Amino acid sequence: MKAGIVGLPNVGKSTLFNCLSNAKAQSANFPFCTIEPNIGVVNVPDPRINKLEELVKPERVQMATVDIVDIAGLVKGASKGEGLGNQFLGNIRECNAIIHVLRCFDNDNIIHVDGNVNPIRDKETIDIELQLKDLETVEKRLEKVKRAAKTGNKEAQVEEGLLNRIRESLLQAKSARTLTPKGYEEEELFESFQLITSKPVLYVCNVDEDSAATGNTYVDQVRELVKDENAEVIVLAVGTEADITELETYEERKMFLEDMGLQEPGASVLIRAAYKLLKQQTYFTAGVKEVRAWTINIGATAPQAAGVIHTDFEKGFIRAEVISYEDYIHYGTEAKAKEAGKFKVEGKEYIVKDGDVMHFRFNV
Repeated sequence: MKAGIVGLPNVGKSTLFNCLSNAKAQSANFPFCTIEPNIGVVNVPDPRINKLEELVKPERVQMATVDIVDIAGLVKGASKGEGLGNQFLGNIRECNAIIHVLRCFDNDNIIHVDGNVNPIRDKETIDIELQLKDLETVEKRLEKVKRAAKTGNKEAQVEEGLLNRIRESLLQAKSARTLTPKGYEEEELFESFQLITSKPVLYVCNVDEDSAATGNTYVDQVRELVKDENAEVIVLAVGTEADITELETYEERKMFLEDMGLQEPGASVLIRAAYKLLKQQTYFTAGVKEVRAWTINIGATAPQAAGVIHTDFEKGFIRAEVISYEDYIHYGTEAKAKEAGKFKVEGKEYIVKDGDVMHFRFNV
């Protein structure tokens, strides 16, 4: 699951990507590795794993990760191949969620591609290009499905109806994500279209240092514009955050953040939000060899969670032994949680909860 950073040129995308690549948690246990020049695997900051580490004292700790993709800046006409348009649209199609960076700071030394700072216009530029590309995709698909719908094919008729509704939304400059499919059949179809504007989005307002804690007028404009989108808005002084990551010690970084009126780096807030945007959650395994956070989709069953460790665990799943994170921390050890009756044995139907500490029994 990947979240792609998008935006116009010179809004702070690459600085943000580099900032995430250098982010340091308190324990400095916040590694980053580059798979390709523009894809990074970033640890998800989670104070719960630090608590488990304190109690269990394992040989090693492995945090959950999220893939972040730095995508080339988009310009007007990208849907028709302008600039790096085709590459941009191909890269974004491969992502599962969008982190949309908007420039919300004034600086005469950093040129804006459209001459002046206006995050509302910038957002609309990106939205329109993505909507135009989706419109092209929808109209091509409509051409094919109309013939089958005319013959009385019921599935084709359902698809035609859905495509027409999406087309209407796009023509009104509304992204596909604003449309709600009717019933399971339409949900499946909607997913299969893989439309760019159907992807969940998170807005990052890149501000100056003085606006990091409270935002500014530009941020207020963005919040007002997206209030009906059910999308989170994060305020981040990207340049300043990049400077903070260069500081050597945790104490220095903490002092710098406090001076800015922040409790923690904005990068940490952003990574957790991206993880949530991708509909991911965490369960833990805790033993003397390793304390580890495992990433699963929200709503995953116990066998599916086991399969993340190894496919054999899912195939031969017998049962899951579960202690909630809160109970584990409260009682301090697995044994004490068991004594208190907080140890549960769950079967194949169990839906894993965020923070569950689990062991799996399986037979292959």
